[in-house]
Amino acid sequence: MPERHGRLIVFSAPSGAGKSTLKDALMSRFPMLRYSISATTRKPRPGEHEGEHYFFKTPEEFQGMIDSGELVEHMEVHKNHYGTPRAPILKALEAGLSVILDLDVYGKVNFDKAFPEALGILILPPSLEELRRRLAARKADSEDVMRLRLENASKELEFAAAHGKYEYRIVNDSFEYALEELTRIFEKELDTPRARAGTSA
Repeated sequence: MPERHGRLIVFSAPSGAGKSTLKDALMSRFPMLRYSISATTRKPRPGEHEGEHYFFKTPEEFQGMIDSGELVEHMEVHKNHYGTPRAPILKALEAGLSVILDLDVYGKVNFDKAFPEALGILILPPSLEELRRRLAARKADSEDVMRLRLENASKELEFAAAHGKYEYRIVNDSFEYALEELTRIFEKELDTPRARAGTSA
């Protein structure tokens, strides 16, 4: 196998903890980062595009990816399947790029079996009550769905504490503070000075 020079960085967080916003900000600061796009059997939502947000697959296509070993890990969530394609990750690493992945705490355990060297970063809300407030402010879910998200968040955090391999745990109480903490981590782990594209300190 060709020598790999990039790093794998896995973000995990319960829904509403601010992981995606932090990930996007970090990618603007570190141009050598690439985002691992997942495959899913879920239907596209308004504004989502093939190859940008997900690789949208039929259940038959997704099963074919499993059978051919194209996925590093895969899981069923709310009756939809999600998985991490292997080839784009290897291509980026071999090009000397580092890859950010967005995996839940269960997918992270499976991913670590294939890539035990992956760096784990767990993004935490200040509290479950604050998480409830953030989910309510989004006005995207019904009360029942929000309650399910909170129940899942509690279970995910318990699972991460017992079984997760996370070298860093960041409490996202303040976006600016969390971003600066993550920037320092990335500078250290990627062994590179801060690289900001179109931003200032």
